[in-house]
Amino acid sequence: MREYTLDFSENLGYDQISGARESITVPEHFPENDNLIKENQNFTYYVVVPSNVGDSEPDKKFSSAILLFHGLNERSWDKYRPWANYLADKTGKPVILFPISLHINRSPASWSNPREMQKLVNDHISKGGDPEDLSFFNYALSTRIAADPFRFYLAGRETVFNVSQLGNEIREGDHPLFEKSCKMDVFAYSIGALLSQVLFMSDPAGIFKESKLFMFCGGALFSEMNGSSKLIMDRRSFKMLNSYYRGVFVMDNGEKRRVGDDMEEAFITHIGYELNREKRVGFYKKNKDRIRIISLKKDTVIPTEGIKRALGGVWKSILTELDFPFKYSHEVPFPGDGQKVNLAEKNYWFENVFSRAALFLG
Repeated sequence: MREYTLDFSENLGYDQISGARESITVPEHFPENDNLIKENQNFTYYVVVPSNVGDSEPDKKFSSAILLFHGLNERSWDKYRPWANYLADKTGKPVILFPISLHINRSPASWSNPREMQKLVNDHISKGGDPEDLSFFNYALSTRIAADPFRFYLAGRETVFNVSQLGNEIREGDHPLFEKSCKMDVFAYSIGALLSQVLFMSDPAGIFKESKLFMFCGGALFSEMNGSSKLIMDRRSFKMLNSYYRGVFVMDNGEKRRVGDDMEEAFITHIGYELNREKRVGFYKKNKDRIRIISLKKDTVIPTEGIKRALGGVWKSILTELDFPFKYSHEVPFPGDGQKVNLAEKNYWFENVFSRAALFLG
């Protein structure tokens, strides 16, 4: 399997996002304004090319691709490379590993430094802070979300602009790997599914009109999610996030930083059950043939029932719930080496999930 590393410098929507960030509250231990995080504006992304494309075709341009979106608070692509390799190999399409704003290589290295973050966790607890689900792994996200929950929406909005810019670059013939007419389908996991739902519903660049979307452990209404986890964010921060988006953000004249466009409306449509319900249900009914979802029965972060409530009655034709016979979680659906899991059993269920995805996206 060949992997290409490509550079990305954001420009579409940059002025709008950077302007909005000037109003963001800066937390105590992360005093740097988000606009000064250069890793977030100029970064690399990866393209995994199918193994059947040999060295004899170094200049080959592809007519189709799969965008892979990761979950919340990810700091590495390690979990996703086996997914990308499988999808590329089985579909014959390159897979684009594109990072969400302020995640993975779009965030400072210090945010994923266990020693540095643990010191801050210890300091927080020593001052009487709530320790529930707080960890060195989620401290950076938890603290920044607690300081200003608007960050969550702004990061998603920025990523929609970034993906739209990528699509425009391809259509204009400026991409070294893809033809102008390249069709981009999407494989989305966890919060990457919510990003994809907003992308497909609003489609500001008009690049997903005929695309397919496969969601894994994702697709629920925001109000039905539970992000309190040592690998995602602490309990206090998630409660603040949930309360903010179900309250102030959707209230008339509640959040003055809203802009009121189609992208924002698509996000609001996926926050709560009654918010734009007819529009949401109608969207999934109309597009049921190009969307598929796999949920996991023991997933407590994005439960199956929350996905059903987002989709309406059409869930019966596009949603499949699985339940692996080994110990798993939303954050770690396929436990790594050293875990008490039969390797053959784990591989069987990995194949079960990703063969369905490859068949649909192929």
